[in-house]
Order: sequence, then structure tokens, then C-alpha cells
Amino acid sequence: QVQLVESGGGLVQPGGSLRLSCAASRIIFSFYVMTWYRQAPGKQRELVATISSGGSTNYADSVQGRFTISRDNAKNTVYLQMNSLKPEDTAVYYCNARATALDNYWGQGTQVTVSS
Repeated sequence: QVQLVESGGGLVQPGGSLRLSCAASRIIFSFYVMTWYRQAPGKQRELVATISSGGSTNYADSVQGRFTISRDNAKNTVYLQMNSLKPEDTAVYYCNARATALDNYWGQGTQVTVSS
């Protein structure tokens, strides 16, 4: 079965950095649009960043200039480099792989906490 396994979350001080990774298996990775979402307590899930199969990227306004999404198709992995972290970035971050509405998969989520 398809699996998306996330890593790299944790506790960081404001202004610090983290890099999240999401490793996919049992899909032809290069076919999929990869997206990072996040969900903070009491809030709905929001899109953070997305990268197409061709490498085109888009970001939420709230993270523009601070976060960078990238992918390594040889490793079946998508990354989210997060710099200049703020307390409002605290959330569970989820990896998503999408080829179609039906061919759509989620990781388990990883906690990011930004606090002094």
C-alpha cells in the first residue's frame, strides 16, 4: 500500500529553523503533486506549500519568503525547509501526494512547536 512517512518535526525557538521530510513509497513519485498542509489547535487545515511534478511551487502568504518546498524524485522525498519560525507556525504538519482526486494520499502528521 501507499505510504507517506514524515520526519523532522520538533520544538524550536522563535527565529529558528527546521527541515521536514516526507518519504513516499509504492507510488510513481514523479507523477504526483506534493503539498504540505498544517493544522493548528482549533483551526482548520490550511495549505502551506505545494510543488508540482514539474517543480513549480506555490506558498501561503503567511510563509512566503520563509519556507521553501523542494523534491528529490530519485529519493521519492519532498522537503519543507522552514526558516525564521514564528509561534503562529505551531501546528501538525501533513504531507499530501495527489495525482487525481481519487489518487490522493496523506502522511500521519508531524508536530512542529515554536516556543521560547
